[in-house]
Amino acid sequence: IFTFLRHGFRSCRSNQTMPFLSGCHRSLALGQQYSSLGSQPILCGSIPGLVPKQLRFCRNYIEIMPSVAEGVKLGIQECQHQFRGRRWNCTTIKDNLAIFGPVLDKATRESAFVHAIASAGVAFAVTRSCAEGTSTMCGCDSHHKGPPGEGWKWGGCSEDAEFGVLVSREFADARENRPDARSAMNRHNNEAGRTTILDHMHLRCKCHGLSGSCEVKTCWWAQPDFRMLGDYLKDKYDSASEMVVEKHRESRGWVETLRVKYPFFKHPTERDLVYYEGSPNFCEPNQETGSFGTRDRACNVSSHGIEGCDLLCCGRGHNTRTEKRKEKCHCIFHWCCYVSCQECVRVYDVHTCK
Repeated sequence: IFTFLRHGFRSCRSNQTMPFLSGCHRSLALGQQYSSLGSQPILCGSIPGLVPKQLRFCRNYIEIMPSVAEGVKLGIQECQHQFRGRRWNCTTIKDNLAIFGPVLDKATRESAFVHAIASAGVAFAVTRSCAEGTSTMCGCDSHHKGPPGEGWKWGGCSEDAEFGVLVSREFADARENRPDARSAMNRHNNEAGRTTILDHMHLRCKCHGLSGSCEVKTCWWAQPDFRMLGDYLKDKYDSASEMVVEKHRESRGWVETLRVKYPFFKHPTERDLVYYEGSPNFCEPNQETGSFGTRDRACNVSSHGIEGCDLLCCGRGHNTRTEKRKEKCHCIFHWCCYVSCQECVRVYDVHTCK
C-alpha cells in the first residue's frame, strides 16, 4: 500500500480533450516530507511494487488514486503524531521504496498499527473526496438515512464511508492473498482500521434561522476526526493481542492461521490489532531491524512515561542545553478589529538523549 507513494512518477503524454483515456491523472508526488498534490501524473505501469490486482485497480479506477495516495499519507502523518514520544517514532526513509525500512518486515505491534492506520486513512480520504464531489464515480450516501429525528431533518451530504471502506479493502488487501500467517495478520489489521471508521460514524448537524436561533436543524452522516481514529487505534496498539502461527493442510496445500497465544486472555475481536513477533527495543541503531536508535532525540525530563528521558534514552542519560526562542507576547486586541503583539525572547531547557 505504501510503494506508489515513494515513487517519482514518470511523465506521460496526456490527451488534452479526454485526459482519462490517456492513462494519466494528477496525483500525489511526495517531496521532502509528504508534499501535497504534485505536478506529476500517475502512469500506473510505472509504479513499482504493485501486484497485478492493484495494477488493474489503478487502471480501472485511476480517478480515485489521488485520494488513495492522500489516505496513505494521512495514515503516515497520524502514525508519526501518535508515536512522536516513543522510541520508534514512525520514522520514514527518504528515497527508499520501503518507506519505513525493514521495520515492517516483522509481524510486530508496529506493523499492526501501520497497516491499520494506513488502511483507515485510505478509506477516510476516499470517503471525504466523494462527499466533496471531486470524483464522478461516487458521491453522497443516500442509503442509510431513515426517518429524521425530532427537531431536525436530513440535509447536507452524508459521507458514504462504506464506499471508502470498499476501495481500501480492494486496494490494500490485494497483495494479502497468500496462505501464510503474515497475510492473515495484515488482512485482520487492515480490516480493524477500516471498521474503526464505520463504528464511529455520527450525525453532524447545522442550525438555520435568524441570529442562530436554530429554527431548523439539518443533519447528515459524517466521519469522525481522523485524530480521534488515531487515538483509538493507538489504544488498540497498546492492547494488541499476541498470536502464534499454526500450520494445517488443506486441499490447496499448507495454510498458516493465527491462534491467540494466551488462551486465558480475552480473544481478539475484528476490532483488535494482532501480531505474532516481538518488537526490537529501538534503543540503538540497527540496519537489520530498521531501528534508528534514540540518540539526540528530545525527551521530557519531568515525565516518568515512555517519552521521559529515563525510558526514551534507554538508561544512557541525557544532555541539556539552553535554547532561545522568539515568541509573540503582550498581545492586545484593538477595536475594531486587529491584534497587536510584541516579540519576546524566551529561554528554554532542551533535553536530548545521549
